[in-house]
Amino acid sequence: MLISTQYLKFVRYNFCNSNRAFLSKNYSTFNPNIRTPFTVLGIETSCDDTGVAIVNSDRQIISEAIHLQQQLHEPYGGIVPNLAMSSHQQYLPLVIREALDKANMDIAKDIDVIAVTRGPGLPACLGNGLSAGKALAAALCKPLIGVHHMEAHALTARLTHPTPNLLPFPFLTLLISGGHTLILVARGVNHYIHLGTTVDDSVGEAYDKIARLLKIPWLKGRGGGPGAALEQFAEKGDSKKFSVPIPMTKDKRRKEAMDLSFSGLKTSVNALITKHNLDIDDENIKRDLASTFQKAAIAHLTDKLELAFKWCKEKAIPLTALVASGGVASNKSIRFSLESLAVEQYNVPLICPPPHLCTDNGVMIAWAGVERFRIGLVDEYTIDHMPKWPISSLGSSMSL
Repeated sequence: MLISTQYLKFVRYNFCNSNRAFLSKNYSTFNPNIRTPFTVLGIETSCDDTGVAIVNSDRQIISEAIHLQQQLHEPYGGIVPNLAMSSHQQYLPLVIREALDKANMDIAKDIDVIAVTRGPGLPACLGNGLSAGKALAAALCKPLIGVHHMEAHALTARLTHPTPNLLPFPFLTLLISGGHTLILVARGVNHYIHLGTTVDDSVGEAYDKIARLLKIPWLKGRGGGPGAALEQFAEKGDSKKFSVPIPMTKDKRRKEAMDLSFSGLKTSVNALITKHNLDIDDENIKRDLASTFQKAAIAHLTDKLELAFKWCKEKAIPLTALVASGGVASNKSIRFSLESLAVEQYNVPLICPPPHLCTDNGVMIAWAGVERFRIGLVDEYTIDHMPKWPISSLGSSMSL
């Protein structure tokens, strides 16, 4: 659909005079004459990183800024919510300013829509970003879009996929991060079939816990942290030195379900250390254990994805790709195994955003704002954050 300057002014007028969500029927019946790509500012504060970006509807990333909190949390071995919240409060205004300066844009004149993470995530952190986004949108009379964090991860591949056209729906999606592990069929924006999720720890949480157990120092920089450090250690380890059971393979009912479980892997690695009296200060042992854990975690992911592929085939869903996103999707070993499964067994490509856009960022929020605004999904200025927000509750989505 073509978006015009007149249309954007029309949207702002409705917002400033009614303070109600803009009706999609008005969006779909408006017939602009001037083609103008619209521009979205996205704000991400669901966990520990403060991200802001500006993206337009022509799939151009105009600017991006991010403030990382790794040094703040590493001494505690994990994310401390109150510290994360305080950091967002301190740095979010500066990160917004940086994104605008990089783009050489005026927020009042050049930004058409404000998109902000609404959930799921850490309550206090979400509140920081959402309050800022709501205040900017209301004060500047701009449409506001509250974004589901995991939908943003799922849609990022449509921004970054290197073809002239958008990656078409439907596609199978594996969303793997520090807080979530989800297997979905993306049938459209705001339309997902929820096939499986973790019943306990996410895969990213398992990586972090094993890294902490093995006393692996965090990897610095963007895309770093405990999970990325464990991946690096595992590269030089021998996964055949030790063995841990792949989760959910003993019980037939659990084996045939598409849900996942990762909490038992830490227990298994801990049991290995105790049983063999292993010295985890020994660098080689540490690498071998990291490699053993990673091999089992990847096998569990691919087992469940294979079930998802089979389910889609039974339902005659014509998948266009397997999309993997979320921070853990930047893991090279995981990508290699997923690509082997998708390409060799099911003849669809594996599509992943660049590693720096797999981790939490403002770009994915801005792009989700583009996708939702295109189909008329705009929110009221009074929306609240949703720390627990099942993706199956979006629009016409469903859970099996």
